[in-house]
Amino acid sequence: MADPGLAMAPSGELSASVELGFVERAAPARLLSSQFPSKVGGRPAWLSLQLPGPERLQCGGCARPLLFLLQVYAPRVRAFHRALFIFCCAFPACPRRRFAVYRSQLGRINDFYSAEPEPEAPPGPRPGLRLCRVCGASGPKSCSRCRQAHYCGKEHQRLDWRAGHRVACGRPGEADSNLSSLNILFPEFELVMELEESEDQKLGDLNKCVESLSATHSDCVTETIDEQELEAMAKHESKEDHIFAKFRRRMALAPDQVLRYCRGGSPLWVSGETIPSTSDIPNCSCGAKREFEFQVLPQLLNHLKVDCLGESLDWGTLIVYTCEESCDHGNEYSAEFLWKQDFSADQL
Repeated sequence: MADPGLAMAPSGELSASVELGFVERAAPARLLSSQFPSKVGGRPAWLSLQLPGPERLQCGGCARPLLFLLQVYAPRVRAFHRALFIFCCAFPACPRRRFAVYRSQLGRINDFYSAEPEPEAPPGPRPGLRLCRVCGASGPKSCSRCRQAHYCGKEHQRLDWRAGHRVACGRPGEADSNLSSLNILFPEFELVMELEESEDQKLGDLNKCVESLSATHSDCVTETIDEQELEAMAKHESKEDHIFAKFRRRMALAPDQVLRYCRGGSPLWVSGETIPSTSDIPNCSCGAKREFEFQVLPQLLNHLKVDCLGESLDWGTLIVYTCEESCDHGNEYSAEFLWKQDFSADQL
């Protein structure tokens, strides 16, 4: 197990620093399972090809299929390949929008990938892998006419039928055509990780800039604040104000960040409300405790085009906790825990 306070970076190395995730456009070939990507939107790039059944990717609130949100490739010393997948309910009328997190890990020698890096392959599912044409989840159901189109369930089969499969059904090559017209998947991006600069580094750069400006504009007048006034301001600052101010300050250092990764570290809260206690975070099914691994930031919503999907998907931050032992479940996907924190009413 990693030392407390040290994060296992997606590179597989121990790091005391936070890694920030940013979205970038990428060629589809870079986002396939064989390339072990971190990515947002589109269809999942599954790690283990022994996929979770559709019943495990069903919203507990409305019983509709969950949609893929993002995945983070984060190997550990005892897990040569390791990835975490987040799914969410995107149905606007759902009474309780649910999220699900699954962990998959494989050894260097496994049933699906070569021990050596594989060349980029053309986009498309691996031969013999039955995936839902709409969402990319396991597709145990097939079109009864052509037997070429696969689905996770009746809902996505009906969507595909109305979107044009009733016309293309049975025509060679058309059963696997692009389904972008359905407009139900989130836009696809690569998730690129970079080390976060410390506040001290950023402040040092800012101070140098200020000193340079002061030297150039010597006639500039600065407004000073009385020490007693500063103390009065500090007394009126509530705990809630302090937490949100810290969140905004860290976001300002890298405004485009959509994810913060620091396994074994601490999340950055958006509010003093609904912070979970230790008892709120269930142990893993193996009995080990779960620890913080990464959080998804509200900036990601700007890239998801949820308004185009007719949704009201929203969050302050999504906090993912995972088994501190990274217990081995073979080729199966193991459930992990996600805590959703919203902004307080005063921050909206």
